[in-house]
Amino acid sequence: MARQPLNDLAAFAAVARSRSFTAAAAELGVSPSALSHALRALETRLGVRLLARSTRSVAPTEAGVALLARLAPALAEIEGGLSDLAAFRDAPEGVVRITTFHWIASSYLARRLPGFLAAHPGITVQVTVDDGFQDIVAGGFDAGLRFGEDVERDMIAVRVGPLVRHLVVATPGYWDRHGRPGHPRDLRGHACVAYHNLSDGSIGPWEFARDGRDLRQRVEGRLICNSSDLALALVRSGGCVSLHMEEDVAEDLATGRLEAVLEDWTPPFAGVHLYHPSRRQTPPALRALIDFLRR
Repeated sequence: MARQPLNDLAAFAAVARSRSFTAAAAELGVSPSALSHALRALETRLGVRLLARSTRSVAPTEAGVALLARLAPALAEIEGGLSDLAAFRDAPEGVVRITTFHWIASSYLARRLPGFLAAHPGITVQVTVDDGFQDIVAGGFDAGLRFGEDVERDMIAVRVGPLVRHLVVATPGYWDRHGRPGHPRDLRGHACVAYHNLSDGSIGPWEFARDGRDLRQRVEGRLICNSSDLALALVRSGGCVSLHMEEDVAEDLATGRLEAVLEDWTPPFAGVHLYHPSRRQTPPALRALIDFLRR
């Protein structure tokens, strides 16, 4: 069989990852119609259907999933080899593709990335925000940002932020009316905001720890969401209880607008870590980002 053009295979991988001709076309710098035509031609040459198309969506077929699993690491290696050439230039250049979740993007990266981009005009950072866990190799990412305890063991992980902490908060008036819990199980009688995990549709429990013992407490309430901003707005209104990152409610606690409880059950835990697959040589652009975030 004739070798398939690398550009066509890379285009298929982009569409299969994003499940969108529009998004993949923007990433590749071509029109959606040209991209669709190129992939139909690729399917014809291969004699197998790689993508299932409808008027509203596109997704890889079983054959497409199998091909993507083989392609993604190979394409990442090729891109890594090209990125390594930047070491021969005066300054690192290239694209660093990052996956992370909403809180790290809006709180941590929002503070750090502007300085990095100003210091490295030759580097572009592409950030994909997804509260679910992404396979960074299959997804074509260079690295991910998560809390240290969530990083898979086969990844190279570098701590790039301080320890962090969750706090259970409500207004003092709410606690006066409903009582202050002395143990996580006492939350079962309170109007708590539950977190909705979009990746698997589950309602996540609140996690606590004390004296080396971990405890996962399921909570109940009339608000279920995956937005910390919405949850905090409801908590500030005085109608419910929520679990928030300490720095997000620091000003509220300092002014007395909110009050934290169960603090002996919410110790600090591993902060933000950047993680990436094991490679013989880290691409210069990614190395520059790691070095900057570690400062």
